[in-house]
Amino acid sequence: MAPVTVVRRARPTELDAVGRLTVAAYLADGVVPADAPYLGFLADAAARDADAEVWVAVDGTGDGRLLGTVTYVVAGTPLAEVSGPGEAEIRTLAVDPASRGSGVGALLTRAALERAAADGCHRLVLSSSTTMHAAHRLYERFGFVRDPGRDWSPVPDVRLVAYAIDLTA
Repeated sequence: MAPVTVVRRARPTELDAVGRLTVAAYLADGVVPADAPYLGFLADAAARDADAEVWVAVDGTGDGRLLGTVTYVVAGTPLAEVSGPGEAEIRTLAVDPASRGSGVGALLTRAALERAAADGCHRLVLSSSTTMHAAHRLYERFGFVRDPGRDWSPVPDVRLVAYAIDLTA
């Protein structure tokens, strides 16, 4: 029998663990250096959940082990970076390194797409480090396309590339 994974909103009691998982995933991928100020943002899932929606994938077979997370952001809210009117955005998609390759990232991406559609958004957008090749392949499998007009740099020497998917097609 295949493992059961449940995707749902994070519970307040899980937010510290969500932050630790997010930091571990980004460090494991080498996306950010161990001394990067951005790690504080990644670790503070409670702050993200106050301004957006933190979603989690958990092992649904009984132990409830945290497998991954994504933050769903509505345009015009404090965490929005590249979204505009009628759009939503995903940030901080992270999968526990021990759960990579098990479809957790796809489940979280699908949940964000469904959430955006339920909100009546016409597009879901995101930005990603140029080094996150596995994430880019995941997004492209779902139909996201590069949107170079939204590429940006939050700090010198960090380049983020943008992706978008039309939800009305």
